[in-house]
Amino acid sequence: MTALYIIIGIIVLLIIIVIALYNGLIRSRLKVQNAWSQIDVQLQRRFDLIPNLVESVKGYMQHEKTVLEKVTELRSSWAGAQSVQEKADLDNQLSGALKTIMAVAENYPDLKANQGFSDLQEELRVTENKISFSRQFYNDSVTMYNTKLQVFPSNIIASMFAFKPSDFFKVDNDEAKQAVKVDFNN
Repeated sequence: MTALYIIIGIIVLLIIIVIALYNGLIRSRLKVQNAWSQIDVQLQRRFDLIPNLVESVKGYMQHEKTVLEKVTELRSSWAGAQSVQEKADLDNQLSGALKTIMAVAENYPDLKANQGFSDLQEELRVTENKISFSRQFYNDSVTMYNTKLQVFPSNIIASMFAFKPSDFFKVDNDEAKQAVKVDFNN
């Protein structure tokens, strides 16, 4: 009879451990999804600011028409992006184009003095900081989740229930890692 209680106790303990590990994996996966959602919210905020920024700059930057068109094109492409990697690529391209706009705007004193442009520039700066923080939080969440998928004993539960690792938000192209170069000699 005592052996039966011991066996039942071990089975109950194993069930509790499996449930706890499974719930921990679920919490981690939801944290990753929430972190991605926060990036998405900040990127949407940036995209909402872009049309106003482009309109403010248009009159001053006729020779930079291709940059403005690229920003508009990238903003339109955002709706079709599905995966983390597609959105990361668009974000990286857009960040480079926006840096170019801001660098060029520095050479137009009338534009820099325009209060509307200054307000938009500040809003964009704050949004870029929030995006940067959100990316870091997302990658931290992905690291914790992916670690749980690989360490014992949660890796056993993860494989039993087909948990998949999440992708990091990363810069894949070398161009996005470089400083923006502005050449007025063209």
